[in-house]
Amino acid sequence: MEERSSKRIKPTMEEDEEDPSSSSSQLNLPPSMNRPTVSLETQRINRLIRSEHYHSPSKPIYSDRFIPSPSGSNFALFGLEPSPKKDGKEDGPGSYAGMLRTVLFGPETPEKADVVTGFSPSSRNIFRYKTETQRPVNSFPPFGCDEGPSVSRSPVKSPRNILKSAYKVLDAPALQDDFYLNLVDWSAQNVLAVGLGSCVYLWNASSSKVTKLCDLGGDESVCSVGWALRGTHLAIGTSSGTIEIWDALRCRRIRTMGGHRLRVGAVAWSSSVLSSGSRDKKILQRDIRSQKDHVSKLTGHRSEVCGLKWSYDNRELASGGNDNKLLVWNQHSTKPVLRYCEHTAAVKAIAWSPHLHGLLASGGGTADRCIRFWNTKTNTRLSCVDTNSQVCNLAWSKNVNELVSTHGYSQNQIIVWKYPTMSKLATLTGHTFRVLYLAVSPDGQTIVTGAGDETLRFWNVFPSPKSQRRESGIGALSFGRTTIR
Repeated sequence: MEERSSKRIKPTMEEDEEDPSSSSSQLNLPPSMNRPTVSLETQRINRLIRSEHYHSPSKPIYSDRFIPSPSGSNFALFGLEPSPKKDGKEDGPGSYAGMLRTVLFGPETPEKADVVTGFSPSSRNIFRYKTETQRPVNSFPPFGCDEGPSVSRSPVKSPRNILKSAYKVLDAPALQDDFYLNLVDWSAQNVLAVGLGSCVYLWNASSSKVTKLCDLGGDESVCSVGWALRGTHLAIGTSSGTIEIWDALRCRRIRTMGGHRLRVGAVAWSSSVLSSGSRDKKILQRDIRSQKDHVSKLTGHRSEVCGLKWSYDNRELASGGNDNKLLVWNQHSTKPVLRYCEHTAAVKAIAWSPHLHGLLASGGGTADRCIRFWNTKTNTRLSCVDTNSQVCNLAWSKNVNELVSTHGYSQNQIIVWKYPTMSKLATLTGHTFRVLYLAVSPDGQTIVTGAGDETLRFWNVFPSPKSQRRESGIGALSFGRTTIR
């Protein structure tokens, strides 16, 4: 087939060479055109027809693709040496690929032959980190140059500095050393309420003014205090089992409600609904708009209720008790909808996350010492951290995803945690007794802690919402030690 094809083409080419004017003889030409001119024009047409077989020796051929030529590349710009020639010719693709490989990955990279035929002894660590070839990402062109003086790199953010000492201390005589009570709360109006013996005192954090709100008198003692959401009304749980509602602005008692047989150690507000937990193992739901003392009774704990917290959306109530149980209730249930029994000691420390809906943290007493996290939306147990000491209180920061815990036996410390890694950002010490009480300022930056050493200590632990330190309205310049009554 090949011989027949070649024989067929050859005569045709010979005919064109021997008689170039044969094709022109068949043309109808005007008299003014002579044969030599026609012959040249015919040859040009034949060349155009058979352009695939003919290349003009005098004119270069241009293409619409640009292929870089190593001979025209400026290797000195990249600090490279041109590739050596092979048999007097440049290896164009190899040189360009080698230059590109060196610029991107450094001078110590495996050759193509090593990758194809097998790793050489010096390149067996290609998939391992090597100190001598590691370079920062922003050092690669065009992002930067190692020696460029005009290149500016963003500095590494340093960790937040948390002061390890309290900036203010208040004496709180007769502050009870009782794990099951809740005697400190901070209102949205920046007023701190503290139960001392049979009295409740108000400390205005903006002016440092102290006001005595009430004195229960007789053998009565204050067991819990809790501000309503707007910060104008205060609920006081007493040792006799009653609840008193006070107007803090007018220093006037509005209402007294019964229902419990024993002391009320925990109270929590949800809009117009007030929940109270007692040593009688019951939780009472009270609507202050109703004439009744309580509208429902929640039963589920088998020992004293010492922790109560409503979620931020006011749809779920979490309760902790001396029966080592953590229970979750909804707005209309009288039986717990979720029950967590992993703690091995009393559960007083309870905190709902303001950042993630349904995230609940709880802490156990001396025999447990753990902080546990739960997802109440999926009924999932998330994680557990052993703190090595009694967990008395928990509180989330509303500005950043962090939380603070206070502890009792045996270290009496305060710890700031980063969630969800639960890495310790700071450990604060200063109390000589168990840190049983905790409240957070309305701006979310400051916490106050109380202990059986009869002191209240103020700490700046959380950043501001705009991540810049600002002077809080609690009198940060008023250093020193004063008394709250």
